[in-house]
Amino acid sequence: MPLNLASIPGDGIGPEVVDQSFRVLDAAAKAAGMSYQKTDFPFSAAHYIKTGKVLDDNDIVALRGFDAIMLGAVGGQPNDPRLAGGVIEKGILLKLRFDMDQYINLRPVKLYPGIETPLKNKTDKEIDFVCVRENTEDLYCGLGGIMRKGTPHEVANQTMVSTRHGVERCVRYAFETARTRKLAGYRGHLTLVHKTNVLNFAGDTWLRTFNEVAGEYNDIETDYHHVDACCMFMVAKPEVYDVVVVPNMFGDIITDLGAAIAGGMGIASSGNLNPDGTGPSMFEPVHGSAPDIAGENKANPIAAIDSMGLLCREVGRIKNDDAAVKAGELIGAAVQKVTPTFAGKNLDRSGLGCDAIGQLVIDAL
Repeated sequence: MPLNLASIPGDGIGPEVVDQSFRVLDAAAKAAGMSYQKTDFPFSAAHYIKTGKVLDDNDIVALRGFDAIMLGAVGGQPNDPRLAGGVIEKGILLKLRFDMDQYINLRPVKLYPGIETPLKNKTDKEIDFVCVRENTEDLYCGLGGIMRKGTPHEVANQTMVSTRHGVERCVRYAFETARTRKLAGYRGHLTLVHKTNVLNFAGDTWLRTFNEVAGEYNDIETDYHHVDACCMFMVAKPEVYDVVVVPNMFGDIITDLGAAIAGGMGIASSGNLNPDGTGPSMFEPVHGSAPDIAGENKANPIAAIDSMGLLCREVGRIKNDDAAVKAGELIGAAVQKVTPTFAGKNLDRSGLGCDAIGQLVIDAL
């Protein structure tokens, strides 16, 4: 059966980069013998401003019928009062992650050929690891409140949630990722990142779970780093990492740092995974909607194309679709053939059109 894909192009440059990702998928699918079908959805900041609708439960029911979701970018003009309070981020991104139980945020951190890193004397040999971020718990659950708002006695709290169920399934996924990478020639090493010396309740749940599950993976080496130490290692000695597992809030921070050392947000791909297949996984480039260049054919679609490759590989594994995995591998290899084109250039102002870059990847297939 063909993969059933939902497309949410979103705002700004989102539609342009998503269009190129599907152009590349068309070519890769043909080469790999993969088949798919696509349905577009309008969810975005612009759609919300026009209709007052973000994403309701009926939309969630409709999207559950798909194997995966490809997202471009969502967000309007900075500081638009109509979008205050994170209405789009909470109403689209977080709702999809929580309602579809996309409990893994997978963020590869890999320096591609031709891409410059801000780190001195570091190459693709040192910058090549994967972050496994828990994606449905922690501070992002939205538990908390404000008392006496606007007064000198205002009180605000936000609760960090860590359940044994949520932590263990994330940790197990990270160990399996380390094992898979070891079979591919990597070290087979997993590092837990937290702040157990201060967050001694949530941190205790994470550390105990990590150590207990580690007993089932004697072939995987393990380590623990406080999150502040992790940030220092990522910029001074990134080669210490193979696979990193991290709770949601800390993961949000260190994965963007990872993108920065691997060339910037403009080249970073990501996947929000439901590894159990009980709902669709969602894939997206990490960059924003860049409304200042929207519709000008200036956007670089590499991150979206790479995210499409990630979609094919991960969903192909979940669905046991070898042709999809092959298509994803072809896309990933083609992206790395094209990235030397950007040597010495800004990724988001490379001088090449969005459609031209898409064609370069197609040609590289």
